[in-house]
Amino acid sequence: MDLLHSPLHDRHLALGAKLAEFGGWEMPLEYAGGGVLAEHKAVREAVGLFDVSHLGKALVRGTGAAAFVNRCFTNDLARIAPGQAQYTLCCDEDGGTVDDLIQYLRSDFEVFLIPNAANTAAVVERLRAAAPEGVEVVDLHRDYAVLAVQGPQSDEVLTELGLPVDHDYMSFADAEIGGRAVTVCRTGYTGERGYELVVPADDAVAVWDAVVEAGEPFGLRAAGLGARDTLRTEMGYPLHGHELSAEISPVMARAGWAVGWSKPQFWGKEVLERQRAEKTVRTLRGLVAEGRGIPRPGMVVADETGAAIGEITSGTFSPTRRQGIALALLEPGVADGATVTVDVRGRSEAFAVTKPPFVEPSTREA
Repeated sequence: MDLLHSPLHDRHLALGAKLAEFGGWEMPLEYAGGGVLAEHKAVREAVGLFDVSHLGKALVRGTGAAAFVNRCFTNDLARIAPGQAQYTLCCDEDGGTVDDLIQYLRSDFEVFLIPNAANTAAVVERLRAAAPEGVEVVDLHRDYAVLAVQGPQSDEVLTELGLPVDHDYMSFADAEIGGRAVTVCRTGYTGERGYELVVPADDAVAVWDAVVEAGEPFGLRAAGLGARDTLRTEMGYPLHGHELSAEISPVMARAGWAVGWSKPQFWGKEVLERQRAEKTVRTLRGLVAEGRGIPRPGMVVADETGAAIGEITSGTFSPTRRQGIALALLEPGVADGATVTVDVRGRSEAFAVTKPPFVEPSTREA
C-alpha cells in the first residue's frame, strides 16, 4: 500500500523525524535531538507543535445539514451554537463505534467534521448513503492540513502570530496568518491548553514555519505521534482501534457523556440504551503499576484468583508519573482501588484499578 504524505513531509525530514505508518499515512513518530520523552515534557511544561494532517476532514452542507448530522451521530448538536465544536461518535446499528470525531457547527447549513484518518472514508460513505436530498457530504481529507499547538505557552505563541486566543474551549474562530486563512480551534488531544489550526494544504508549510519562528522564544518543540500517544494515555483519552472499535461501544468506553440520550434518533441508539440499562458489558478503567511493569495492548488482566477479567487496550510508560499506566476493558463490578495482575513478559505484575486521568496537566482544558 502506498502511504499518503502530509504537506509537511519535507519539514519532518529536515528535522530528522523517525517516520511511521499511521492510518494509511506516513507521519512523524518522533524527532531527532529530542525523542518522545523530551517532546512529551515540552507539551506539559512549555509548548509542542504537532502535524496531525492525517486526521480526516469532511463537510456536510445544504438545507438541514446540521439536523441531518444530529440524526446520525451520538452527541446532541442542539447543545451548542454556531462557532462551537463538539466531540461525538459515529456508531453502527449494533452500537459498535465506526469512529469518534469532532464536529464543528458553522451554521444550520454547514457542519465541518474531523474524523480519524483511517475511518474518514467509512464516515463519509455512511453519511452519503443516509443524506436526504439537498444535503451534500464532501470529503476534504487532502484539502486541509491540521497543526496542533499544545501546552501552557500555546497562548503566547498564537498571540505572537496575531491569532485569537480568547475564545472558549471547544469553540473556533476564523483568522489569518500573513494573509493565509486559518481556523483556530480550541481543541486538542493532550489535556493541556492548546489549539488546532486548520489551514489549506497549500499553505501548511508557510504556517508551520511561522509557528516555529513564533514559538522559539517560548521553548516550542516539534512533537510526533509517540508523544501524542503518551500524552493522551495519561489523560485517559480513547484512541479508535484501542478503546473504541466495532466491538467496543461508547457505553463500554465510558463515553456516555458524549451521547444525547434524550434525542429521538441516532445510529445505534437502541443497543446503546440497552447496554446502559443492563450494565453487563465490560467497561473502560485505568490501571497504575505498583511495580516496574510496563503494560502493553492485548495483555490479559486477572483478579486475585488468577481468573481473566479483562484486557489492556492501551499501555505505556508515563513520562510524568515515571511508572506504567494502562487503559483496560474490565468486567463490571471491579472496584476502584482493587489490585489486579497483568502478565508482563512472563512476570505477574500488580496494578491498582483507578479512574483516569492519571496526571493533572499544568493548564488542563475544561
